[in-house]
Amino acid sequence: MRMATSRSFATGDAPAATATTHHWIVATAKFGYLAKATVYGMIGIMALLAAAHSGGRATGSRGAFMAILSQPFGRALLGTLAAGLAAYAMWRFAQAFLDADHSGADAKALVVRLGKAGTGLVYAGLSYSALRIFLGLRASPSDDQQAKSWTALLLSEPYGPWLVAAAGAAVIALALHELYVVYRGSFADKLKLEEMSVTMRTFVLRCGQIGHTARAVVFAIIGLFLISAAIHSDAREAHGLGGALLALERQPYGDWLLAAVALGFLAYAAYLLLLVFYRRILKP
Repeated sequence: MRMATSRSFATGDAPAATATTHHWIVATAKFGYLAKATVYGMIGIMALLAAAHSGGRATGSRGAFMAILSQPFGRALLGTLAAGLAAYAMWRFAQAFLDADHSGADAKALVVRLGKAGTGLVYAGLSYSALRIFLGLRASPSDDQQAKSWTALLLSEPYGPWLVAAAGAAVIALALHELYVVYRGSFADKLKLEEMSVTMRTFVLRCGQIGHTARAVVFAIIGLFLISAAIHSDAREAHGLGGALLALERQPYGDWLLAAVALGFLAYAAYLLLLVFYRRILKP
């Protein structure tokens, strides 16, 4: 049995996936959201513990993977997480190349879908990093080390500082987009709000607003670090997620700032978990 027609990446005229393909894409998306929620939740918990001086340390994704590995059945959990992050990457690729969200094929839609493909590559890399730790191989560099390495590589190229500055501006633009999403409430466009109670609807929307705002803060800090690295031609000034959280902690009232962002990440994790149940997948 075939479903109704759907749009292809380029023209929007390709036949829709079979029911079996539909089932697997939906399952992949939900597994991916669950994995992404786990990563944000772990980073948020560790940052909150650091802010409370309770033994935690603000860190990025690699630190979250190591923390999961240290738990009972940690290796099995980490292997499952690696698979889930790969599933999220596949879901992003489906959004980009199969137009799973029915974005269309005009210029604006293609830019959005290209961004989703880029996100897919990022999460494929995270999956690979988690898999290496799961297999007991030499761990991949932390996000801070990776940021410094990529920045050093760009700085070594002709017009390197301009390339790094452009990357920083792009990350700041992403932060502004997160705030725009909060302002417009467009993150809720694909939610099954009609299936929620009033209380649940309010909870989901607040988690989305707080979570996207916390991400905007961290993205803005990462972007500013990149611009500083470009100005001083010094890759050591570039930082990833873990470095951005540590920078917050070192500010006046840093513990409070870090705690606020940590709670924002936990809210975002809760929002992602709710997407497993309330997100429209493969439907306009």
